[in-house]
Amino acid sequence: MATNPPTGDGHRNGAVRDRSQFKTPAGNWAKRAPNGRIIDVKTTDKTPFKGVRRER
Repeated sequence: MATNPPTGDGHRNGAVRDRSQFKTPAGNWAKRAPNGRIIDVKTTDKTPFKGVRRER
C-alpha cells in the first residue's frame, strides 16, 4: 500500500504570489521580483517557470 511522503520536505505548495513572469522579445521567459528587477531568465528551453504568475 502506498503512503504519503513526510511533510515539511521543503517544497513549495501553491503559486509564488509576489513574483511574475513575462516573455522576452527573444522568446525566453524572465522572472520579475516585486520591486521590478529581473531575477532569472530561462535560456535552456522556451517553457515558462512553474508556479509563477504571468504578466499581461
